[in-house]
Parts: sequence; C-alpha cells; structure tokens
Amino acid sequence: MPATLAKIENELVHCKKCPRLVSWREEVATVKRRAYIDQEYWGKPVPGFGDPKAKLMIVGLAPGAHGSNRTGRMFTGDASGDFLYPALFRAGFANQATATSNQDNLELKDVYISAICRCVPPGNKPTRNEIGNCLPWLEREIESLPNLQGFIALGRIAFEGLLRIIKPASTLETKPKFSHLAYYALGDGLTWILCSYHPSRQNTQTGKLTQEMFDQVWDIANQKITN
Repeated sequence: MPATLAKIENELVHCKKCPRLVSWREEVATVKRRAYIDQEYWGKPVPGFGDPKAKLMIVGLAPGAHGSNRTGRMFTGDASGDFLYPALFRAGFANQATATSNQDNLELKDVYISAICRCVPPGNKPTRNEIGNCLPWLEREIESLPNLQGFIALGRIAFEGLLRIIKPASTLETKPKFSHLAYYALGDGLTWILCSYHPSRQNTQTGKLTQEMFDQVWDIANQKITN
C-alpha cells in the first residue's frame, strides 16, 4: 500500500469525532449477531480498499453492522457485498466473486472502494453532520489515487456526498440529480460520476435493482475508463 493511503488508514481507524457513531459501532461489536458470536468484530472506522492505481472509485454509504463493522473491509461479509463482488468479478474488476473476510485473498483491479461514512450508523442513517465529519477522509483518499478517472455512486446519499466534495454543479447546465444510470461529466480534472441504486437487500430482494441492471453499470464503467 502506498505511504499516503497507509497514513490515511492509520489515522482513520483511531477517529472518534462522532460520539453517537463511536458508541453504536462499539455496542454492535460487543453484542454481536448470534451467527457471529464467536468472531471478533472490527468495531472501528472502516478504511477504503482496493487498487492504489485505481481508475474507478466506488462510493457507498456506510459499513454494515455485521458486515464491514465485523470484517473491517468495505462491503465484506454481508448481503450488499454478496451482490457487489460477483458483479465486479463478472466485469473483470475483481479476481473472485466472494468477499467473506479481510483475509480471503480478494484483489481488485482498477477499482478502489470507499464510503461516505466510515462507522456503522444506527438504522443505517448517518446525520448530515456525521457525513460532513467523515467526508474529509474520502477527500484525502481521492487525492491519494492519482489515476482516478471516474466514480460510481451507490445510492443517493453517496452521490450527494461526492457532490459536496467535488462540487461540479457550476460545470453542468442543470443541477445533478440522482437516478439509476444517471451520468455526469465533471470539471476540475475529474471526468465523471455514474449513479447506481445501492446493492442493499432492500433493493435487490424487491427487484428495484436486478443483476442485469447492476451489470449494466459496470459495462458502462468499463467503456468509460481508458488505459
């Protein structure tokens, strides 16, 4: 891992800026889910993960209570990851379709995965202030990935959080709005944002986001990134 990303990770895991989130992430890690009662939970802020030469950054909302908050790696060990990583594998961005722990030999190619909020929030709903406290970590990661060409925003909150950082509205004729497959070209040296519904169980089990719809996201991403 490059020194800059390692430095961000080392600082991030000690962050306690949001007392409500610190309390909740630690409570979840202590009480645990019965299925994981014998496992040691991560219970800390979750750093980004992926290829330091990434051309594409995937941005989600926040760690899952018994997924990333347990495993310590983005989208790992929960239903959202079970939908995301097979899609990345099919598109050639991952070396395997499964993500069960941070020791499972998963590797990403051309992709770095991060989130708007790094601590699991109660009800999966961080406040605007909590998101604001956390966005500088994402901004630092973006600055530490010199080859980035675009972003995939998984969900409206991720999309809006990215806009708070890169502020492309002045370069667009209309105010950017979230919808599945919405695409916006950006200024300031960053090329584009592509939107997708979040691969949460709420979306995938209701058919709001199907495998075909999700594969289309990564097909477009593959077409957009250049060598």
